[in-house]
Amino acid sequence: METKNKIKIYTRSANIELYRYSQKLIDLPYKRVRLYGTTADGYFYQMLDDKDCDIAINIDEDAFVIDNNALQSLLDYVIENEIVCCGMHDGGVLPIRFCNPIIQNPFFNIINLKAIREKFNRDEIEWFDYAKHKEELKKLLPDYLKDYEGLKYDNYEPYYNFFFWLATNFKLMYLDVDEHKDGYTTIVYNQEHKPILLHTWWSREYGKDEIHTPRIKAVIDEAYIAQGKKKPCMFFTLIWRWLENKSQEFAAWWAWWTKLGFGNYIIRHFKKSPKHYVRRINEKIIERCHH
Repeated sequence: METKNKIKIYTRSANIELYRYSQKLIDLPYKRVRLYGTTADGYFYQMLDDKDCDIAINIDEDAFVIDNNALQSLLDYVIENEIVCCGMHDGGVLPIRFCNPIIQNPFFNIINLKAIREKFNRDEIEWFDYAKHKEELKKLLPDYLKDYEGLKYDNYEPYYNFFFWLATNFKLMYLDVDEHKDGYTTIVYNQEHKPILLHTWWSREYGKDEIHTPRIKAVIDEAYIAQGKKKPCMFFTLIWRWLENKSQEFAAWWAWWTKLGFGNYIIRHFKKSPKHYVRRINEKIIERCHH
């Protein structure tokens, strides 16, 4: 399908290894943007601020594409049918998710940023009165979810208000999903019920947890086999990952140091000119000579 829309692929990422594995599986002719160090809802506003993008494919680094044609087909369908956002119900469709089904979980979405900008009002989103609109929004759900026991129709996550506001103002599409045989990973389907990707969850535990690390590695292998591709070499990527981890540790240390009041003290001294320190050294030398 030909489109004049400017399309980009955005990926929130904290692990360069997972990012590279997932990106190598995407064979679509769109610019990639790695969003690093974002907040739970702040990256939506980063995408909206990018006026060089009309349609965003938002895909987390632990979501591994297994069929690019199925993904492109969904993108074309969303654009053609003027759907503003598609994604998975955040509750009621998987054994591991009992969150609010009105919400579309943000591990994978196709978002029409151009349409959203026409009505965008950040204050409306941040001050959205969910209690007032709750029953109205529940009517948008399929019958099997309205009567589903155990679901939390809450406003728990920071990004929930953004999706409540979307559901109130725009046409949305909820994607079908299945549970993978490993009991954790999610299989996401397009509008023709063709599998698009495998989302592993628990990406923060990758490289740390003895259960989720080998499980995620197995899913990555499965995705590469599904596409008939060879996994990329990770030698330099692992070095990059080590450097990023160290930078994160330094940022955490600096935040703690600043909280104690020492950070600003250090910054003030860095801002002083070299002449200041030369003068102070000379003063100390003179004091010692007098003693």
